[in-house]
Amino acid sequence: MRAPFSITLALALTLLIASCDKSQKAPETPSTSPAQDPAGEINYGVVKTLPHDTTAFTEGLLFHNGTLYESTGSPADLPQTRSVIGVVDQETGRLQVKTELDKQKYFGEGIVILNDKIYQLTYVSKVGFVYDLASFKKVGEFSFPSDEGWGMTTDGTHLIMSDGTEQLTYLDPTTFKVVKTVEVSDQYGPVDDLNELEYIKGFLYANVYTTNNILKIDPATGSVVGQLNLTSLAQDAQRRYAGSLELNGIAFEEASGNVYVTGKMWPTLYILRFKL
Repeated sequence: MRAPFSITLALALTLLIASCDKSQKAPETPSTSPAQDPAGEINYGVVKTLPHDTTAFTEGLLFHNGTLYESTGSPADLPQTRSVIGVVDQETGRLQVKTELDKQKYFGEGIVILNDKIYQLTYVSKVGFVYDLASFKKVGEFSFPSDEGWGMTTDGTHLIMSDGTEQLTYLDPTTFKVVKTVEVSDQYGPVDDLNELEYIKGFLYANVYTTNNILKIDPATGSVVGQLNLTSLAQDAQRRYAGSLELNGIAFEEASGNVYVTGKMWPTLYILRFKL
């Protein structure tokens, strides 16, 4: 049945007014400029899992010429832990220990390999150690200006270290003098608690202590340009082994393009694939 003309006209006017009112109240489209947007979340896939030593309090993880190396620390309240550097047996997850620190004196932290030498940080002793890569014989020591030593990586020229703050320090590998420092920040400001580091295809990747996040950082500016949220992996590790602690450990395998991640006393190494 067709409605009378007067009713039809009134209804049309009502709809027109409502439509205009709705358009006036619609929120403005937010800016999409990179400077204002949060760093984008990086999607990843788990390619494979491998066993990991649950007594390894992971502080450093890296690949060199196809071999996976790991360094560990030794908290006093975890007597089963040791401050060691070793080669990871990927079949068993066990660490083939190559050198060990006296845990009464030093707490082992991050490592890096450059020019056939292994460089190792310690936590609060303000000293680092240098080893010959082939023999693991200690060939030197160095000091650094930061109050604490945490993670370590290299861009192929410098040693790059974190110290638990928002600052990354570049050291000359021969003189150990500070070449420069870079402050890491995201859209909210400085990002501290930077821990284990890995340099991958021109970007720095950093664990953020006590979180399940790995940040992708532009080393030229210190800006966070992306992040991986690995909460699901941390939860999986906790289900597998109740003693699992913080996410910590990033290693890039250049041959496959995969990234290995783990955590302190995790039972699993996760092999990830994502756009680098």
